[in-house]
Amino acid sequence: MSFSKFTQQDYDVIKKAFDQLREAAAKRCPTPSEMDVVQRAFDFANEAHKDIRRRSGEPYMLHPIAVAQIVVDDIGLGHKSIAAALLHDVVEDTDYTVEDIRKRFGGKIASLVDGLTKIKNLLDNRDNAGLSEQYIKSIQAENFKRILLTLNDDVRVVLIKLADRLHNCRTIEFMPEYKRDKILSETMFIFIPLAHQLGLYGIKSEMENIWLRYKEPDAYREITAQIQQNISDKEPSIDEFIAPIQESMQKAGFTFEIRKRVKTPYSIWKKMTAKNLTFDQVYDLYAIRIIFDPSKDTTETERDQCYHVFSIVTGIYRYKPDRVRDWVKHPKSNGYEALHCTLLSRKGIWVEVQIRTRRMDDIAEKGIAAHWAYKQDGYVEENDSEMEKWLGKVKEILLNPDVNALELLDIIHNDLTTSTIMLFTPKGDQRSIEKGATVLDFAYQIHTEIGHHAIAGKVNMKLVPLNHVLHSGDQVEIITAEDELPKKEWLQFLKTRHARNLVMDYFRSDKNLAVEAGHKAMDEELNSMGIRTSDELYNQIASNLQLSGAEDLFFRFYLGIFSAEAVAMYAAGISQEAKSTKRSKWLFPWHRKDTPKEEKDANDKYYVIGSPLDRHKYIIASCCNPIAGDAVVGFRSPDGTVSVHKKTCQIAQGLAAKHGDWIVSPQWADAENRSYQVRVLLEGVDRVGLLNEITRYISLVMEVNIKKLVLGTEHGIFEGYMDLLVRDKSVLESLLQKLGSIDGLKSVRRSEIG
Repeated sequence: MSFSKFTQQDYDVIKKAFDQLREAAAKRCPTPSEMDVVQRAFDFANEAHKDIRRRSGEPYMLHPIAVAQIVVDDIGLGHKSIAAALLHDVVEDTDYTVEDIRKRFGGKIASLVDGLTKIKNLLDNRDNAGLSEQYIKSIQAENFKRILLTLNDDVRVVLIKLADRLHNCRTIEFMPEYKRDKILSETMFIFIPLAHQLGLYGIKSEMENIWLRYKEPDAYREITAQIQQNISDKEPSIDEFIAPIQESMQKAGFTFEIRKRVKTPYSIWKKMTAKNLTFDQVYDLYAIRIIFDPSKDTTETERDQCYHVFSIVTGIYRYKPDRVRDWVKHPKSNGYEALHCTLLSRKGIWVEVQIRTRRMDDIAEKGIAAHWAYKQDGYVEENDSEMEKWLGKVKEILLNPDVNALELLDIIHNDLTTSTIMLFTPKGDQRSIEKGATVLDFAYQIHTEIGHHAIAGKVNMKLVPLNHVLHSGDQVEIITAEDELPKKEWLQFLKTRHARNLVMDYFRSDKNLAVEAGHKAMDEELNSMGIRTSDELYNQIASNLQLSGAEDLFFRFYLGIFSAEAVAMYAAGISQEAKSTKRSKWLFPWHRKDTPKEEKDANDKYYVIGSPLDRHKYIIASCCNPIAGDAVVGFRSPDGTVSVHKKTCQIAQGLAAKHGDWIVSPQWADAENRSYQVRVLLEGVDRVGLLNEITRYISLVMEVNIKKLVLGTEHGIFEGYMDLLVRDKSVLESLLQKLGSIDGLKSVRRSEIG
């Protein structure tokens, strides 16, 4: 932020933005008294932020107005939330206090502003001077816990914060690169999953696209250009596809509208990278959305009328049975309801069709806010409580004293991003459980005692062990025995947090014996590694792991939650004699003290990978294997070593979300003599001489070394991969382009090294 006197043009820009907000807010604030609150909040905030500018140079007041606009347009909240959005930075950035807000606007708006101020302080405060290392080491994990705690106080705080984060993403170009990386990583790891879970698909999609634009700019530009070209080529065909649907819907007496949409650049990129597809192989690029007003002059329910529309569209076009998604009968946990199917047009284009009622569409666009609005109007469905169930689940995790902040961050992140599968009991009852769950997870979901006494399962009438992974549609029966009791080895394969907690609770009933056994075993393991143990060392390890004390460390070691090698690494990082502290700090990197912001700003441009003038040691992360020319992010250790990851690396996203203050912005130096390993996936039709042609071009023409070659052929089709050593990304792209033109090669693309 900066200070300079506003000009008349600045005042005019502010007024124009607020007039637009007033017009939108009037639809959400039906009474003059509510609009008066919005007006007074604007007047107060506008005076408080007078002559203050953002990094872009524009008046700061435009930011809270924009946040309030998102609160109205994209979330659909009322006058108190709009006022809180307008006031959300006043306490943080001016001399006014929460008490001042309370006196002027009442307790609820003051409470919302207070919650938003605390979140901003937690996420944005990088000045840790004078704070203990114990506080610094887990600050971002604790931040996330505090954010989630506001869900149990007033979820509107998180909704307004999502609006704030979206606008910060929209204006992220004005921030320095390390700050952009921190914000985008937090956004991907925390705020995008939260937006999804709260049903805010519009906000989620926009943040995803901004993330891609800055993390993978080349891919974003290429996909966007391909989308535009595809639309211009095929839009007439989509209009032809819609016409008979429109005619049939009108004949059936429906009041409806049909909207066209194209997959977002991020969703296309994600599908291409996850499934190793080319743009042309993403067949469900187009979608149409049929939104209808359910008739009240019929005995058919909303659900029945959705199936009626489904019968109309599938009577016109052939559909893919395996692509039907019925979220009308079984809504998602965030309240999303719709019926999806994929149809083949007469021009041979696959088109996804989404069928929704007006109410379903409102909930899909506005998420939890619309969900509550319909609930207040007396609309109750059998799945109406799914959102409340999730919020209750979050509260249960937050109140669990055995879950520390770092564990919580991973638990909630996994909870927000994990898919669910549908299972059936022998009686035909349907149950949902997270993807990857085992037979034993399902046993514990049914009842604690069934889990405790489980010995095996029957899946689709076949006998399977307890660690058997379940799949959607499985019929599952649990076999128990009275003399069977939980085993600590179960923790090695249980997937769900609920089941793991129940097993841990069982052993906690005799915790003293477990602690004693764990202590003895840990002493033996560490002593055998030449590490001298002591109470002081164990207490420090427990502290670094954010456990309640050494007893908790011994207990978890006994259960196999921590390995001897992991504990030894912590011990090595603490011991003054240990020579492996550098590795320790990178495996468990919360020993580093924060770098002051001023120093980080000054040093940001000096991280140059491969430069003889740069004395930092660089480690190329094996999880994503970046090569020269890739967009990368770095994480600096206490000894100056910088670990380099691709900006899109999931490991880097999690690390940056937890420890954003370690981020640096490395650049690639021109290095003719250095090579980077990269994996190229190959698929095609086998023919005589094909392999020779591929290897000849790579080795003789491009002069690229082949480190490894794995190919397999079956029924005339081959697939496999090559590990190559290339100088930079431009060499790789040139090679891929040439290989793609070789007769018989149907797909040539880069992958990560597994």
